[in-house]
Amino acid sequence: MLRRVSVFAILFSAWWLESCDVLQRAANEAMREPTSAEVSQGLKEALNRGVSNGVNTLSARDGYFKSPYKILLPAEARNLTDRLRNVPGFSNLENELLERINRGAEEAAKEAGPIFLAAIRAMTFQDAFNILMGPDNAATDYLRRTTYQQLYDKFNPVIVRALDNIGANKLWYDATTAYNKIPLVTKINTDLDDYVTHEALKGLFAKIEEEEKNIRRNPLARTTALLQKVFARQDRNRQ
Repeated sequence: MLRRVSVFAILFSAWWLESCDVLQRAANEAMREPTSAEVSQGLKEALNRGVSNGVNTLSARDGYFKSPYKILLPAEARNLTDRLRNVPGFSNLENELLERINRGAEEAAKEAGPIFLAAIRAMTFQDAFNILMGPDNAATDYLRRTTYQQLYDKFNPVIVRALDNIGANKLWYDATTAYNKIPLVTKINTDLDDYVTHEALKGLFAKIEEEEKNIRRNPLARTTALLQKVFARQDRNRQ
């Protein structure tokens, strides 16, 4: 009996020592400064996830229309919708326009993924390190600088087609034309496309920024060993 206990004790001690060694090696690895390649790879992984989550959310039905990123009408449109409320055919103008322009933005958001991913792939080691050590929106600012015009050029035709297909452009044109005929009013631009495109992009970057802040501030969002290691470097720098 004593011999069995001794064997068990020896085996348990060996297992315990091995487990402690594994844990210590893991802890040492986690504390080791990530290499430039790891920082780059980890940050790109985080950005790919954030971009995918953001684009998938906004391009789904109601991604804009029933979210904090909902596109509102231009300020001058409030005068228009109020003045035309009692005109036949325009009684529900504001609600109809709001839904249609947000549907157009949801359709256009599907075009954003490949542009963002190309910008992420082109990121240098130095870009990645500067972003990691930067503020909570550093990656979003990088993407805004490097992709905005491309996104606008890609979004705008989709917005135009979407607004045409769902009748938003015609509704806006008819409404603004009718409004502009009212004596003494300040004329309103009948072109809705540019406004919706810029607002759609503003919402898109706001969503990407939200995703970025989550992974920077929430350790539970770092779901791989590489993400944990890379963003631990950020955390230590902020202490």
